[in-house]
Amino acid sequence: MPFFEEMMESSYVPYLRTHLQQIAASVSTASCAAPSGGEAEACRDEAAALGLKMVAVAAILVAGAAGVAIPLLGRRWRGRRGGAAPLSSSSTGGGGLFVLAKAFAAGVILATGFVHVLPDADEALTDHCLPAVPWRKFPFPGFVAMLAALGTLVVDFVGTHMYERKHATSKEDQAAAGAAAADNARAQEEIAAALLEDGALVARGGGVEGRGGGGNKEDAMHIVGVHAHAAAHRHSHAHGHSSCHGGASYDSHGHGHGHGEEPSQARHAVVAQVLELGIVSHSVIIGLSLGVSQSPCTIRPLVAALSFHQFFEGFALGGCICEAQFKSFSAFLMAFFFAITTPAGITVGAGIASFYNPNSPRALVVEGILNAMSAGILIYMALVDLIAADFLSKRMSCNPRLQVGSYIALFLGAMAMASLAIWA
Repeated sequence: MPFFEEMMESSYVPYLRTHLQQIAASVSTASCAAPSGGEAEACRDEAAALGLKMVAVAAILVAGAAGVAIPLLGRRWRGRRGGAAPLSSSSTGGGGLFVLAKAFAAGVILATGFVHVLPDADEALTDHCLPAVPWRKFPFPGFVAMLAALGTLVVDFVGTHMYERKHATSKEDQAAAGAAAADNARAQEEIAAALLEDGALVARGGGVEGRGGGGNKEDAMHIVGVHAHAAAHRHSHAHGHSSCHGGASYDSHGHGHGHGEEPSQARHAVVAQVLELGIVSHSVIIGLSLGVSQSPCTIRPLVAALSFHQFFEGFALGGCICEAQFKSFSAFLMAFFFAITTPAGITVGAGIASFYNPNSPRALVVEGILNAMSAGILIYMALVDLIAADFLSKRMSCNPRLQVGSYIALFLGAMAMASLAIWA
């Protein structure tokens, strides 16, 4: 043991201490001047920039609110129109249109993580204002994104488990009610079988009472035939999991069960909440970045680009909120916080623009780490909870037209969001 303690003290501990000191020293610098002579400095106009920021706040607020509201209002409209179940990919009320819209939104989220957020994190953490050691000696953006993705996996699992435990009581009550109904139905079947057996014996013995014994015998045989047909029908569905037709499987007692591969309600709720966390954390950064800029040449193309950006992200988030089937007030709160995050970031950035230095090492490190974390969350959510959950589902594999349409929508969403990187 002393040998290991001496080795740890002589090698690893000083090594870690040295690098932690280097990281702390790298972010302690008060400021770092941006390269002079750039386009931003030549186009600097604080008054014009402030006017464009006000336009950006209004445009981005409207675009984000519209994007997140479309799926939610669509669900409510369908519910009022036909009394259908809430719009979701697992319900027949949602139809193929919602699946295509969700695939488009998944492409948007995937492109946001890979094309927009992760490159921003790499740009911030490899800036010339940060020392080469350790920020350019180790790929911190990818490392932080990986940790965020793994952390999202843990949150996804734990959150789903806790949500299911929280609602276990109501599920147990429903199961008890279903078991009671099944026992009642089974008892009625046994009584009917006993009556049919008695009727068959009477008919066989020729001692049938009432009018026309032959008629009663035919009735008994008809009832027995119907009962046997029903039993055979129930048995034929006992192993219906592999069939693409229907939509439910049945056990030997004839009770219906949904596809076991459909995600639970708890999982939909956790997916929506974690996705909003990743989107909101990224929205704060882009809002601050636009707010602190004093260059109209930089802000002007960002207004339109970020408006489309927020619209697409809002549509994706609204679809997940819709699928989670939150209560109206909870859905409104989630949509509200998403819609105001970027405008609030722009407002805060405009307020601190006079003394905030976005090129300071501390600001660059915070921005880079938050962007890397957001990228990891968004990439995980897009690939695992949105794309894999739908594209590998039984519903998709059993519907070739829906499968082709979903792939087209996925690529269109990814390409549309990636093309915005030209301006934003």
